[in-house]
Amino acid sequence: MSFLSSMNISASALTAERLRLDIIAENVSNVDTTRTENGEPYRRKLVVFEAKGGGSFQNSLNDAIRQRDTSGKVLRGDSTPGVRVSAIIEDNSALKTVYNPEHPDADVNGYVQMPNVDMLQETIDSMSATRSYQANITVLNAVKLMAQKALDIGR
Repeated sequence: MSFLSSMNISASALTAERLRLDIIAENVSNVDTTRTENGEPYRRKLVVFEAKGGGSFQNSLNDAIRQRDTSGKVLRGDSTPGVRVSAIIEDNSALKTVYNPEHPDADVNGYVQMPNVDMLQETIDSMSATRSYQANITVLNAVKLMAQKALDIGR
């Protein structure tokens, strides 16, 4: 694994976690949205991550073999590992039902369908994304420090 490859892996994770935090913020801001463009209550959104650059070990091995010529030199290295967002999906769990007959979106019985956003779950997800973001910044700083030390050795 090359020096820049290590940085690319962490950078891809930082980008993915940033998007995850943006989606969490969107969920929190729509916690009381009872009507969206399609006329239904807001549904919580989730971010789905996937590995990029091969997936399984067998795929990675096959890619590495294809990228080398007979002398063992790397021909090209475009399958940088890392993480990416494969999809942003809606949570299909049940909506919350609240009795509020004065609400404009209440049904004939006075119940309102509220979004399936749970503030505790969003807080936990936010903390998890923040910790992952911090861990990847720590990795970037460690790689940077190793590069600086390597340059100092070369002087």
